Formats: sequence, structure tokens, C-alpha cells
Amino acid sequence: MNYNIALLRGDGIGPEIVDSAVRVLEEVGKKYGHEFVFTPYLIGGAALDACGIPLPEETVRGCLASDSVLLGAVGGPKWDTLPGNIRPEKALLGIRAAMELFTNLRPAKLYGALKGDCPLRSDIVENGFDIMIVRELTGGIYFGERGMREGKYGEEAYDTECYSRMEIERIAKVAFETARKRNKKLTSIDKANVLESSRLWRKVVHEMAEQYPDVECVDMLVDNAAMQLVRNPAQFDVIVTSNMFGDILSDEASQITGSIGMLPSASLGNTKRGLYEPIHGSAPDIAGQGKANPIATILSAAMMLLYSFDLAEESECIVNAVDKVLNAGFRTADIAHGGDSLSTTEITDKIIENL
Repeated sequence: MNYNIALLRGDGIGPEIVDSAVRVLEEVGKKYGHEFVFTPYLIGGAALDACGIPLPEETVRGCLASDSVLLGAVGGPKWDTLPGNIRPEKALLGIRAAMELFTNLRPAKLYGALKGDCPLRSDIVENGFDIMIVRELTGGIYFGERGMREGKYGEEAYDTECYSRMEIERIAKVAFETARKRNKKLTSIDKANVLESSRLWRKVVHEMAEQYPDVECVDMLVDNAAMQLVRNPAQFDVIVTSNMFGDILSDEASQITGSIGMLPSASLGNTKRGLYEPIHGSAPDIAGQGKANPIATILSAAMMLLYSFDLAEESECIVNAVDKVLNAGFRTADIAHGGDSLSTTEITDKIIENL
């Protein structure tokens, strides 16, 4: 099979980690008889420097014409003083909207080889954990009405949290279907004791639950969820939540896996075409030094094979290779804790050897 993949390398360590994932995909292609055609496009700060805008129309067209998209990371201090509407991060919201991606899947798994890297007590994570966070991606406060105004105490800024029934129904459907394929337990996280948008969220999720009697569905307030993630993460299987809550909780979940450099993500819509990226940022402080951990991006490529191309065996091949490398004791600097570490290229070489 032939697949066209748009590459959005972005900024900071983005080019390094994307190139590592490309190397792994090329090797998988050789092993299984597939051809992956990669076409690079500009996004974020790199696009700002070249074109004056963070998301050029050429990039949007290229992504929409591709079979799927692999993204590195965007942003950096070089562009931090720019107005919000042209910051590199604005491109992320723009490309998700252009591709009509409303679901973000963020797995948080504690690898057995990295239990010692988890900041939680050993008795808490003795049996590990494997959580899938289903985050709504195109609604909520990130896309609501916003602005500046004069108020009672002077200048004010406001951002509006808004969700429609349709937006909640479609993300809940994804979450229930995902839970049905796993351990049949879904935790819906909201702030229904305070927010009207969360009250609608809870109401709609309860209605959807009637269509999935085989899935246990429980509600949890977001502040309690933040606490429970560090108190007993193994209690969670699938989590569904809003855009902002999902953004925050998935980063918290990443930290208890040992390193944010380990977590991939998939952004999906109603078509097979998705956007795949690590959940971490551009880490400009280590860019170009060969210190970046490419595993999250490589695992994002594995998610692409599974969710966009239905190549389950090929996807599992990558996941198993990463597991073997970690079990063998190979580490990048972020998970080496002062011990011997491999460079971005070297750890990629090890993963390729174990495919």
C-alpha cells in the first residue's frame, strides 16, 4: 500500500523528532511492503519566519490532500512577544479546525521498565496503569467568544466556555466506543457543581450511557480527578473530558509515566485522516543538541498506522520495539537520571534494530 503523509516539523526539537519517526516508518515500510511518501510543510514559528503567518494556506491544502499528518512541535521564546492571533500555537488550533478534528486520543501508559521513573510511590504503581484520555478538541473555552473590555475595576479580559449538545454527543460516542474495546469503564470529567456547560456535558453523557449498557460510566469533578490521578491512577481506564480539562489532565498524566517525552497523541475527525503528534512542546533549550527523546513521536507514528491506515500489526511492531529498547535499559537524557544516555539518533537506531 502507498500512503501520503504530510510532515509538519515545526520548531525547536520538532525537526529532530519527526525525522526519527520518518526513519522508523520507512523501515516498517520495507519490512511490510508499504511505501510512505513524505511531504514537508511549514507551520508555527518556522512558517512565521518564512511567510509571516503561522499557518500558510499551502500547509492547510497539503494536509487536507494527504492521507495523514505527522506533527513535531511549535513555538519558542523567539515568538513569545507576538500578538495572540499570530503566535505559533495559533497554528495548532487552525490546522485542527481546518481538518475538522474533534477528538484527541492521549494514552498514558507506565512502561514496566520505567516504574522507577514514576514520581509516585512504588506501592501506588506496582501494577502499572494504562489510561486513554479522550479530549474534546474543537469546542469549549479555547474556541469560545473572547475579548478585552473596560470593567468595574479597569481593563478586563474574558474567554467563554461553550459546548453544544452535538459536540458533546460526538466526543462521548468516541469515548464509549473506545471503552467498549478496552476494559469497559468510562470516567466522564466535568465541573458540573459550578459550570453550566458542564451540567449540559453531564446530562448528555448520561443519555449516551443508555446506549452502552455494557460500559460502566461514572462522573468525576475535575479537581477530584486531578487528585485521583496521583492517588490511584490505575482506577482509570478511559477518561472523556472537555478541551481545557483534557489539556491539563493529560499533561498531569504524562508526568506520572516518568517523562512527557514518552506520550503520543492522535487527533481524529469523521475521516481516516488524522493529525499525530507528541504531547510535549518544542523544548528550544535542547534543540539541535541531539538530546530530544523521539519516542513520543515514534509512538504517534504507530498510532497513525493503527487509526488512519488500519495497519494493526505494523503499529504493534513499533510499540513492541520501543518496549524492547526500554527493557534493555537504553535511555535518552530525560529518563537516564544522570546515567548513560543515548542521543536522539542513537535511540532511534536501537528502535529500528528491534522492529
